[in-house]
Amino acid sequence: MSGVDDIDRRILEVLSTDARISLKRLAAEVGLSSPGVAERVRRLQERGVIRGFGVDIDPQALGYPLQAIVRIRPLPGRLQAVQQLLVGIPEFCECDKVTGDDCYIARLHVRSMAQLDEILDRIAEQAETSTAIVKTQPVRRRPPHLWGREPG
Repeated sequence: MSGVDDIDRRILEVLSTDARISLKRLAAEVGLSSPGVAERVRRLQERGVIRGFGVDIDPQALGYPLQAIVRIRPLPGRLQAVQQLLVGIPEFCECDKVTGDDCYIARLHVRSMAQLDEILDRIAEQAETSTAIVKTQPVRRRPPHLWGREPG
């Protein structure tokens, strides 16, 4: 990682586990003073290494028991229209534009199969889709490996 030293990596590691940690506790974890760790966090933000701090919300707790992954292949000439459609459907929580046969791979949360069908029907007017229902998520979203080598 260019311009990121071992202390920065340790700060990132701790923050990725608990983004709400106090600066005092973070400083103790990485062996710096509170002002020193605050300055490093500020610089990591300014350089775009830290893009933001967030909250991990459980969709099931909000009444969204179903999660689906949808591969989307726009019909000829419909690429931008499909992208705009996906952006406008709030149930899509992630969407990646990818290489290969499909142009987009998207993740969405829905309350029912009927809701999923309704969303897919809206997309079907402009694209072909292939959908998989998520059973479990053995690896949750996580940052890249911070030490630049394979875990061992």
